[in-house]
This record gives sequence, structure tokens and C-alpha cells, in this order.
Amino acid sequence: MLEIQKKLTNSFYAILALPATAVGFALSTQIAALSWILSKKFGLNIHEVSFVWLAGPLAGIFGQVIVGMISDNVWFLGGRRRPFILIGGIVGALMFLALPQIGVISEATGITSIILIASVIALMLDLSVNVTFNPARSIIADLTPEGKKRTTGYVWMQVISGTFGVFAYFLSMLYGNETLLLIAAIFVLVCSVVPILFIDEPKVLNADSNTTKSKHTILDIFKSIFPLYGFLVFGAFSLVFHFYQNELRVIHNPLLIIALAYTVIIGFWIIAQGKREESDQNEFQKIMLAHTFTWVAFQSMFVMSGFFIDKQIIPNLDLANVFANKFAEYLTARQQSIDSTTGNIISFGFLILNAVGALFPFVLSFIAKKIGRVKTYTAALSFSAIGYFYIAFLGNNEFSFYLGMFLAGIGWSAVISIIFSIMTERINQAKTGLFMGIFNLAVVLPQMMSQGVANIISETQNYQLLYILCGVFVCFSVFFWFFVKEPRATVIESTSSTNERH
Repeated sequence: MLEIQKKLTNSFYAILALPATAVGFALSTQIAALSWILSKKFGLNIHEVSFVWLAGPLAGIFGQVIVGMISDNVWFLGGRRRPFILIGGIVGALMFLALPQIGVISEATGITSIILIASVIALMLDLSVNVTFNPARSIIADLTPEGKKRTTGYVWMQVISGTFGVFAYFLSMLYGNETLLLIAAIFVLVCSVVPILFIDEPKVLNADSNTTKSKHTILDIFKSIFPLYGFLVFGAFSLVFHFYQNELRVIHNPLLIIALAYTVIIGFWIIAQGKREESDQNEFQKIMLAHTFTWVAFQSMFVMSGFFIDKQIIPNLDLANVFANKFAEYLTARQQSIDSTTGNIISFGFLILNAVGALFPFVLSFIAKKIGRVKTYTAALSFSAIGYFYIAFLGNNEFSFYLGMFLAGIGWSAVISIIFSIMTERINQAKTGLFMGIFNLAVVLPQMMSQGVANIISETQNYQLLYILCGVFVCFSVFFWFFVKEPRATVIESTSSTNERH
């Protein structure tokens, strides 16, 4: 074991964060390039693009839970998480190389359906991301004690991951999305394979001996996610709906409303249960429930912002004075087209989002020491709601969109950093991988709900609805976070600090 690992130095935290950084860079590359390539290069419409994006949630449902469960109980290639990080990194790199070659693959295989080929590549790419992401997050919990040190580990993860996420959007504007995919293939491979070779994993995790022996069956997992049943049913419906739109259109919106209403009602029931009897399971379910609404908003934003920009912003612009184009022209010395204008504004907007996401975790970590992690997280998420409503009602020009992305980025910085330190203190540490996988269902099932948002926008042709709905979903999330209790370590540390002052 390296000395920096024994002492938990900042350099070790940085190395520990690199596998998750590979995943973050991969996700940023997907956001920057996937919708753009499918819509501009292959001519897919908003509904078809959102269908291809369903590959991610599908991969997450199977990949993260199964990999999480397996990685808690295996040991090979010198680690518990290491093998999955290595395999995921290699497969992800290969899929990034395949994505811009959809046309070539179509000709070589004789498969004329671009949607089918794109969906398969996206599914394999997302499987690799999900195979890697769960172990990459779990290994931080494995190697850090509860409390400040674990929060530090996840803050470092987000700062480094967010910084390179910003770099992905910068590269998108500098070299174009197709070149970005090649760079991503190399980056993901290196950051997945190299750092993990210098990290020693413990064969025995710190956990209560009684709970360590307990087993979770598929039925137990299914029971634990009952707050998400509404999203699960609608997600399954979304897959079928794509192929039978005319026949099923009449029940689409009612089913969407029922799924959301069920989730809200179950949320109140879980809150009531927690007031009667506090337990880690109840707190875990409250966190998972609140997180679901957040991810409906963020996934909808990631998938459909390009269409919003095309319809709501581009018509109001003088293309000769678009800041994102001037920035791209300064970087590349090439004149920008109308199609590249949309891509440039998306890239610059998400560059801002990720820049805030990279810098703010340190700020949030400082604030969390003063007021607690849950309150800090809730406050940060509120800024995302403000940003979404700002874009919806005032985002008819380029700089309003950027300001909205800045505000949304404050919440984003908490969503992918602080929440993991909160959640991992409500689970059995010997089953971190499994519970990370279960918790990820609060990400992937809501992502499938974005298909419903896309359908509503497609029917109404009201693209302003995208950010109105995003703001509403985040407001629901903020409301449920008000009922989440502070993790034990935060309370203990606060008490110790008070005693020391006295």
C-alpha cells in the first residue's frame, strides 16, 4: 500500500477520483455529442433521439445493481472494484470509437435502421459507464471512514471529474464533436486502467458482522424500491410506446400523471413512517425518492436542450454576433454554420454548468461543516429550480441561457458529490456496491421519464415547457429533502466541535 493511501493525502484522493473522472468525461462527451450527431448528422427527431437515450437507463437498471451486488462479494485481479473499472473502461473506449461510424456500420452489416445501430452502441456505451461508475464511487466509500474524510473523497471526485467535464465541452468547441469522441476513447481508457493499479483495496470491509452475513435477494431489492414503482411502470411503457405510438397515445399522458401522483403519495407515506419510527431504511428511501425528481429534470435538460435552443433561442439571434460562435471561431479559426451554432451554445452552456459543478463542491463542503450536509444540499438544489424557471421565462437569448445554466450548476455540483456521502451513511458498508446500484435506480428510472417529457413537448410544440417542467420536478425534490435527517457522522462531528470550543 502506498504511503499516500495510508495517510489519505490529497494526492491519494486525486488518484482515487480518476476512475470516476473517466466516467464523468464519458457522460459529458455523450451530452455534448450524442444528441447533436443523431439530430444533425443522421436526421433523427426529438422523439427518436430521446428513445436512443433510453439505452442509458436500461443499462443502469441491469448494470449497476448486478455489478454492485457482484462486486461486494468477489475478489479477483487483486480487487473487489478493480476488475469492473478495468472492463468498463476498455468497453467504453471501444464504443466511443464506434459512435461516429454509425453509417459505416450500417453499410457493413446491411442494417438500415440508424436508430437500431445507434441504440445498440449507446446501450453498450452506457453499460460500460454503469459497470465502471458504481465501483468507482463505491471504492471511495470502501477506503474512507464516515464523516469529513468521506465527504472529502467525494468532493475531490466531483472537483476533478467536473473539471475534466468542462474540458470535454471545451474540446467539443475546439475540435468538433466527432474529434471529441476520439479523445474521449483515449481519456476513458487511460483514466480507468492506470490509476486503479496504484490503489490497494481491503479484502474485508468495515461493517457489522451480523449485517454482513445478511443476503439480499432480487425480491428484497424489488421491495426496497417500492417508492419508484410508478417510474418503473412508465419506463417500461415508454419502451413499448415507441413502437406503438398511435395505438397507445391515448393512455400516455394519463399514465404519466398516475406515475407521478403515485410517487408523490408514496413520498408522503414514507415521511409519515419516518416520523413514527426513524430507521436507516426509511432515510435511504426518502433520499432515493427525493433524488428521483431531480434526475427527471436533469436528464430532460441533457437530452432536449438542443431542441429548446433551436426553437426558442436561435430565431432571436443574429448569427454573426453569437458569443459561442465567436469563441469557437477564436479557438478554431473556422467560420461556424447554423448547425454548429446550436452545438456551440449547448457546449458553452454545459461548460458553464460543469465549471460551476467542478468549483462549488469545495464551497459546499465548507458550508456543510457549518450548517450540515442535508441543509447545504437542499439549498444548492433550490438554485437549480431558480435557474430552470429563469431559462423557461427569460431564456430567449444566448446569455439568459448561460445565466440559467450557472444557477442550475450550483445544484448540479451537489447532486454528484455531497449526496453520496449522505447516502452511504444510511447503508450496510459491506454492501456498498449493492446499495449504490439500488440507489442508482433513483437515477435511471427517472431518466426514462424524460421520454414522457419529450412526448408532451413533441405534441404541444411548446419547447418552453421543457424548463418549466424541469423547475417543477426540482421543486418536488427540494420539498422531500426537507424531511431527510442529517447523517450520524455530521451530528457527532458537530457535537465534538461544540464540546471542544467549551
